[in-house]
Amino acid sequence: MTRDRATEDTDAMESLYPFLYSKETDLASVLEQVRQSTVDKAREITSLRATVLERDRSKLTECAHAMAASFAAGGRLLAFGNGGSSTDAQDMASLFLSPAGNEHPLPAIGLTNDIAVVTALGNDIGFEIVFARQIAAWGRQGDIAVGLSTSGNSANLLWAFDKARERGMVTIGIAGYDGGKMAELDSIDHLFVVPSPSVHRIQEAQTTVYHALWELAQAALTTR
Repeated sequence: MTRDRATEDTDAMESLYPFLYSKETDLASVLEQVRQSTVDKAREITSLRATVLERDRSKLTECAHAMAASFAAGGRLLAFGNGGSSTDAQDMASLFLSPAGNEHPLPAIGLTNDIAVVTALGNDIGFEIVFARQIAAWGRQGDIAVGLSTSGNSANLLWAFDKARERGMVTIGIAGYDGGKMAELDSIDHLFVVPSPSVHRIQEAQTTVYHALWELAQAALTTR
């Protein structure tokens, strides 16, 4: 790492957690900065979630009903993403498959769960197809494909959505910033964009989006 890059990383961390880099030695002052930082971040994510809800309320309902129709017809959910978004995809799959209460358990698969498959495809063919190949193998007409990305630019997600469209699947994209390249795709039926420049806030709000979809899909299934 060059000194310039190291300096940039330090500056970025300091902007997020200024109290860690403060020259203040007064404990009360440091604790107040920690408190204020926590309050500010809580307010930021609360406001962001409210923005997404206000803008996408009807889209969430429409998408959830499409998901419910798929599940009612025997469809499955295939979720995928990279890095932190891969853990969100796995969490989403677990949420649908193993609800904590008396809700319907619904068939869902996280496409990064099988690391042997992911590394084999990435090594032998190319990382851009690790999800598209799995969708080609597992996806059926009427199934649901959900891709999560903070940037919206991940090549392997773009390939996966195109393959899912070919298979006749319901496609759902959850992105951040301005939606990136995902916003330009014709192969995404339902796109939810969290408008923030912060990866941390984006992922927190994206979690809320897929929990809302789960709750709404459960409600729609109950009334079918």
